[in-house]
Amino acid sequence: MTLQLRVYVPDHPLIKHWLAVARDANTPSVLFKTAMTELGRWLTYEAARHWLPTLEATVQTPLAECSATLIDPEVPVAVVPILRAGLALLDGAQVLLPLASIYHLGIVRNEETLQPSCYLNKLPEQFACETRVLILEPMLATGGSIMTAMAEITRRGGDPALIRIISVVAAPPALRQLSEKYPSLNIYTAIIDEGLNSKGYIVPGLGDAGDRAFGT
Repeated sequence: MTLQLRVYVPDHPLIKHWLAVARDANTPSVLFKTAMTELGRWLTYEAARHWLPTLEATVQTPLAECSATLIDPEVPVAVVPILRAGLALLDGAQVLLPLASIYHLGIVRNEETLQPSCYLNKLPEQFACETRVLILEPMLATGGSIMTAMAEITRRGGDPALIRIISVVAAPPALRQLSEKYPSLNIYTAIIDEGLNSKGYIVPGLGDAGDRAFGT
C-alpha cells in the first residue's frame, strides 16, 4: 500500500503494552477504559512532537537567568473526539493539552450499509488561522467516519497539514482514502492491522471500542 500521508506507529513499550490490554477480549470494561486513556496520553505525546507551536523566552532560576522554550499560548489548539468511542481517548489527551478547546462530533455508522451519518456537530463555524486540531478516533476502519469528520473540519478552515489524528487501530481502507484526499495529513496509531471483515470490523482489531469502553 503506497501512502502519501504520514502514518506513525510509535515504537514505545507503554503503547504496545496498553494496546495488548485493549485487544484482549477478557479485559473488563473498567480496565479497557484505562488502556484507552493511556493510549490517548502516549499517542498525543507523540503527535505533539514538532506540532505544538513554541516560543523562546528567558526564565530566572534560583541561581541565574537562562533561556527557555515554552508552548505558545496565542496559537489555538482544538481537540475533536469522534463520539462515542473517541471519548475514551479524551482524558489522556487532555492531560497533555489542558488548555485545548474541546469540540464534540457525533458520527454513527449504519451497520448494514456501513455508511456514516453525523448526528451531533459542535464544531465552530470557523477555526482560527493556524489552529492545531487533534482528532480522536480509536478505529480507522472503512474510512467513512473519519472522512466525514475531515470534511466537516476542513470546511470550517482546518488545515490538513496542521491536523493530527490519534487512532488505536488503523486499517488500509481508511488510510488509503485519507492519503488520496489529504496527503499532508499526519496520523498516529498504535498499530496498522491487516484489513476488515465482511461487517467492516478491523481484524484482528479490538472489537467495538465504544461498546467496550462504556460497557454496552
